[in-house]
Amino acid sequence: MGAIEHWHEIARARDPAGLDALLADDVVFHSPVVHSPQRGKAITTKYLAAALHVLGNSEFRYVEEWVGPSSAVLQFATVLDGVAVEGVDIIHWNADGRIDSFKVMVRPLKAMEAVRQKMAAALTG
Repeated sequence: MGAIEHWHEIARARDPAGLDALLADDVVFHSPVVHSPQRGKAITTKYLAAALHVLGNSEFRYVEEWVGPSSAVLQFATVLDGVAVEGVDIIHWNADGRIDSFKVMVRPLKAMEAVRQKMAAALTG
């Protein structure tokens, strides 16, 4: 199974348990609200687990995807507290099929603020 298929399974199940096998040890996570890249499997797992909890509601769906030999862009949509959220996950994987870069972008600004507040609560709670 490829990295994107594995990620889709995790996202569908909303279960971060599979992240350890999917993420490279040196993975870098790029948050839409944190300026500096977050480096390493532990912090990336924390962010992705929180995102699965915050964004992975019954409204969440991937609406488009573009997949290349070692990278993909997955466009998603959901609703968070009545606010329509649109975004993309930009994912790159290494030769071992492990994700080594995961970048999230979210729009519009109102959605970004809703995501920021919910993520902050999930990461500190």
